[in-house]
Amino acid sequence: MRNEQLITGALFAVAMWLTLLLQPSRVWACACCAHPGEYEINFVKPDAYKLSVIERIRFGTTANLFTGEAEPENAAKGLAHPVDTYSLSGSLVGNVWKLTFRNGDESGTLNLPLPAKMLRFAADIHGELAKPGYPEPLLYKEWRFEGELNGTGFFKAGVTAGTKYVLVFQGRGNSCDGAEDFRHWQLKITGKRADYAFYGELGAPIPDKENE
Repeated sequence: MRNEQLITGALFAVAMWLTLLLQPSRVWACACCAHPGEYEINFVKPDAYKLSVIERIRFGTTANLFTGEAEPENAAKGLAHPVDTYSLSGSLVGNVWKLTFRNGDESGTLNLPLPAKMLRFAADIHGELAKPGYPEPLLYKEWRFEGELNGTGFFKAGVTAGTKYVLVFQGRGNSCDGAEDFRHWQLKITGKRADYAFYGELGAPIPDKENE
């Protein structure tokens, strides 16, 4: 009887272990699991981890001027000689995004200081799952940054004191944020002499040094 009890206990333990192994990966990583109906919006400080994510995010090489149905010259107040698309280069330097836009021989640079707080938004938009047949939703995400800026080149005339920017990184993912989640960006500039917006794709993130 003693041996039968030991064998039965051992078989039960093995069965439980196999059951756990066969459970979806969300059992093992629920700190990052998204849930149906999830909705988060809050202002947070860019802590060390968020800064590491921001530093890895890279802009693509093309910036599109948002025009809607208007012609570029009517859609961009305060932007000299506007066109539909620009070549783009830049990154976060210290605590300032330095973004240089080029149109042939003309160029302009926008300097966007990183604010003390950012807005983090994540929501289940009901329709797309992380994996087919998997209960975890794929969240829509935004990281939004707002502040005053300065500009040079073809931006200079429109960027007066008090001119502000709103920079948004857009993406999809689970409840944990990583640079790989964000695929697109939008930038809105408003002020007494400025009112225009750009949008574009983000490039592949800078490799994570910790995971190299």
